[in-house]
Amino acid sequence: MRTLSGAWRRVAAGAGLLGADGTTAPTIFAEMSGLAARTGALNLGQGFPDEDGPAVILDAAREAIARGENQYPPGRGILDLRSAVSEHQRRFYGLSVDPDREVLVTAGATEALAAAILALVDGAEDEVVVFEPYYDAYAALAALAGARLVTVPLRWPDFQPDLDDLRAAVTDRTRLILVNDPHNPTGAVFTDDVRTELVRLAERHDAIIVTDEVYEHLVFDGRAHRPLATLPGAAERTLTVSSGGKTFSTTGWKIGWVTGPADLIDAVLAVKQFLTYVNGSPFQPAIAAGLRLDDRFFAGIAADLQRRRDLLLTGLQAAGFATAHAAGSYFTVAEAAPLGVVDAHAFCRELPERVGVVAIPLTAFVGPAHRAEYATLVRFAACKRDEVLVEAARRLALLR
Repeated sequence: MRTLSGAWRRVAAGAGLLGADGTTAPTIFAEMSGLAARTGALNLGQGFPDEDGPAVILDAAREAIARGENQYPPGRGILDLRSAVSEHQRRFYGLSVDPDREVLVTAGATEALAAAILALVDGAEDEVVVFEPYYDAYAALAALAGARLVTVPLRWPDFQPDLDDLRAAVTDRTRLILVNDPHNPTGAVFTDDVRTELVRLAERHDAIIVTDEVYEHLVFDGRAHRPLATLPGAAERTLTVSSGGKTFSTTGWKIGWVTGPADLIDAVLAVKQFLTYVNGSPFQPAIAAGLRLDDRFFAGIAADLQRRRDLLLTGLQAAGFATAHAAGSYFTVAEAAPLGVVDAHAFCRELPERVGVVAIPLTAFVGPAHRAEYATLVRFAACKRDEVLVEAARRLALLR
């Protein structure tokens, strides 16, 4: 009988998808979106908007196709997009980024993260520190690189790390500290104390910081996002990853980028060019146009999603859930224990049939050792139309 060997086992195991019998399970997103499709349930599980992005961006993509921009773009990305990313970093954060040497366009943020981890981690002696719960790709990519994943817990309800836990996790074996802020799946925005300590620890242990900032323009309650790279001592050791998908509601275009010191970008490019090589030629000028939209657009998308977050929070609380207060991102975490739930995974599998709503158990973002701590927590996505959120709230109220 044929036996399959290779890195796929490490990746599947790292993502928690490898069964005891050696078979792989679908991701939680595939499973729950499949349930939504089969049952007709409202999908508040997977984080994608149900509305198109701004017309100016969509029109720019159509115009680029009509102009014939349909072949390979340059390996680093088209200059117009690299320049727009550079302008964006200066405009919003005061960061000076050379579009020729310090910007790399990627196939979404996921490829940027994959290329960075594969480029900068070198086997089992290296450790990658992440906050837990974590986006599932982080564990899979660390496993693909052969590194050891070290987690720092974020606990209900504020989802901030204990600084002593963080200090214990970062050591001289730490090669990368991977920071997602605003945070998926919890909706947390890290405090200044946490951010300062991250940079101090990275300096002390000569670690590289990789930040996943795809929700950078979706921060609420009057706050403004501030990249870690803006902190003293951080820029020379930080790779900043973002994308146009969440900001412009174009998640299917997969246009991302990574910025940072030229030597680190060169290392990431050395790997990235053998992953996708290049991608999304007509979408790159469209995202460049988006990055140059005026301040009203960026303030507007944050205010709109904050209003939808509040709609979702109100509905969840009325249905009997306890809720965390999401400070950013698409997501809100709810505690289902007041409804008698003891297993969020089982609860989420039953929810589409019971009331016609799909959500994601937080245990899907946690390693086996810590799942009990998150056993009754559920993630809901607010990036849906108002009428969908209102109807979801009505259906969830049937649980009481």
